[in-house]
Parts: sequence; structure tokens; C-alpha cells
Amino acid sequence: MTARSATEVTYRIEKYRAAAVGILETAGSTFLLLVAVRAFQAGATEKALIAAGGNIGMLSAPLMVVLVERLRWPAARGAALLALIGVIAIALPALFPIMPLYVLGSVVAMACANGMVPLMTQIYQDNYAPRERGRFYSRAMIIRVAAAVIFAEVAGRLLTDNIGLYRWLLVVFALCFAFSAFWLVRIPSRPLTDLGSRNPLRGLKYVRDDRLFRNTLVVWMLMGFANLMMMPLRVEYLANPRYGLMLSAQQIALMTSIIPNLTRLVLSPVWGWLFDRMNFFVLRITVNMAFGIGIVAFFTGASLPGLIIGSLVFGVAFSGGDLAWSLWVTKFAPASRVADYMSVHTFFTGLRGVLAPLLAFQLASRLPIETLGVTCAVIIAGATALLLPEIRYGRPASDQAGVVRE
Repeated sequence: MTARSATEVTYRIEKYRAAAVGILETAGSTFLLLVAVRAFQAGATEKALIAAGGNIGMLSAPLMVVLVERLRWPAARGAALLALIGVIAIALPALFPIMPLYVLGSVVAMACANGMVPLMTQIYQDNYAPRERGRFYSRAMIIRVAAAVIFAEVAGRLLTDNIGLYRWLLVVFALCFAFSAFWLVRIPSRPLTDLGSRNPLRGLKYVRDDRLFRNTLVVWMLMGFANLMMMPLRVEYLANPRYGLMLSAQQIALMTSIIPNLTRLVLSPVWGWLFDRMNFFVLRITVNMAFGIGIVAFFTGASLPGLIIGSLVFGVAFSGGDLAWSLWVTKFAPASRVADYMSVHTFFTGLRGVLAPLLAFQLASRLPIETLGVTCAVIIAGATALLLPEIRYGRPASDQAGVVRE
């Protein structure tokens, strides 16, 4: 298959998959946690585990990369296997609606959804040319976000009328995993380059050897930890009677999914264009500032206008942040090592993503949520300042891949 035909097939399949991926996004961002609060009256630990599910998948991503490499599987087959595990994990609590199984199934399903990220990034590296990568990714994202908006509206209305209908939502999520697996195996991809090492943490050597990669990961850890503390607290803030808002399921879906995703729908092509042409670190600084402003507006306004403004700014940040997070290593990693670089990036994302919700829900039970929001915004601002010296390295850098920066 020629490079161009591989690009066309990949792009076409990613458009087919996009609607299913968008629906699954609403599971992780809104509905699994909402059901835990409203249907199961889950405690802080259960809510934190569900919120951390996707990040557990990222934490295990290096192991998945090594396993796929060792089996000599094409990257797409490994991603399809994770999707099939997701089918089983999310279908079981639909059949047996008890809280322990619901928590376990939610965690495993979201872990599978996020555990395939390094494999997909390697596919994008192989099948999309550097100057087109952001454009193709953002075009598929438009479909993904549109599906998320429509599904969040419909599902929010259903759960507002009857929270017991959540079991049907789980069935829809299982079907989305199955649909995704069906198409993933049809994406042209190659086996990962075998480095001869079975150590899932072997990619940490790139943290040691590549100064720019190391510094960027440090900044991302600080910023991401603060951000991931506040993201799951959005549902808690809107749904828990303690905070006095007590929005309906439909209103919660509006604030946490529909408004942010509508904003992403409009801005995703803009961010795709910017990613291909803009200094990467300037782009990342802009995204970080949007997250900080969104947190302050959402958690300190205590009013409908404040929630709407916060949701809109979150949408701006998510549209740029999703693309930058997913593709940034393709600008700096050697082409054959993108999956390894990305596995390290996702490992640290998973680490903070597991710890941050656990800390957030514990602190939220002891401190005013406004205080937490402002504190996290300050941490994001401090982390962003650390990126300023790296701006000189942030130009579109496909020709810099593999350079060790000391």
C-alpha cells in the first residue's frame, strides 16, 4: 500500500470511528461519574476510582506497547484488542447492576479506551505526513465532538427522567467499543520496531537523555495534576447537594459535555491548523492559560453565568489540549520511537491521573471547592511559566526528531 493510500484509508476509518469515540468520551467525562453519584450514592473512593479509570489505562500504556511489540502485532490490532476488552468490561455492569461491578467495569473500560493512545499515535505518525497530521486529526475530531454533543443531550434527558435507564447507556457504550474494534483492525499499520527489551519502563531512558522531553514532562506533570484534580470535581460540584446547585442530569450534561464540546466543534479545525504551523510551546502556553481561567470561572462563580463561561473556556482548552496532548511527541520523537515516547508521556499522565482524583475528592470533603480551584489555577500558571525558556525549541520540528537536547 502506498503512503498516500494508507493516509486515505486511515483517515476514512478514523471518521467512521469518530462517532463511537465521541460517545465513549461522554462516559468518561460525565455519565459514569454521574451515575455513581445519583444511582449508587458512591463514596469518595468509588468516585475517585471511576474518575481515574482512563488514567489507569495510560499508566499501563508502556506495558501494552511492549506486549504488542513482543507479539509482533500491527499497532491497530493491539488497539482493537483493548476495545474488545472494553466491550466486556462495560457490558457486565449493564447485566449485573451492583456497585462493585459497576466501579470495576467503569475503570477497566475507560482504562482500555485510553490504553490504546500510544498505539494510535504511532499509527498517526506512520500514516499522516507531518504537515497534515493536525489537519487530519482535527477533522475526525469534529465528528467525534458532534457525536458527543448529541449523545450527551439525549442521554442527559433520559437520565433526568429516570436515572435507572443508565443500564441502557452502558449497552450503548459497549456497542461503541465493539464498533471501534471492528474498524481498528482495518487500519493499515505495522508491527512496532523491536528494541529487544521487554522492560515496559525502558522508555524512561528518553527522559534521562532528552533534556527537552524531560523538561516538558515536568511542566506537563505540574499542570496536568492540577487540571486532573478539578475535572472530575465538575460533576461532583454540580450534582452533590452539599454545594447547593443540584442541577438535573440534563443540566450537568450541558455544563460538562455539551457546551465544552460545541466549543471544541467550532475550534478544532483552528487548533489543527495552528498545531501544524505554530510554535508548539506558545500553543501549549495558550492552552494552559485557558484551563486556568476555566477552572477559576467554573468553580468560583457559583452562578449560571459563571458555569457557562467556565464551560466555554474549558471547551477552548479541551479543543487545543486534546490535539496537543495526542500529537506533540510526533514533533520531537524519532519516527520509529513515537510509540515509546508516547508511552512514557501517557505513563506519567496516568500516574497523575490516578493520584489527582483520589486527592481531589479527599480534599473536597475538607476544603471549600473554590479554594481548591484557585490553588490549582495558580499551580497551572506556575507550570506555564516554566515553559517560557523552551519557546525557542517549539517551532514545527519534524526535522528535529531524534535530536538529544542537552
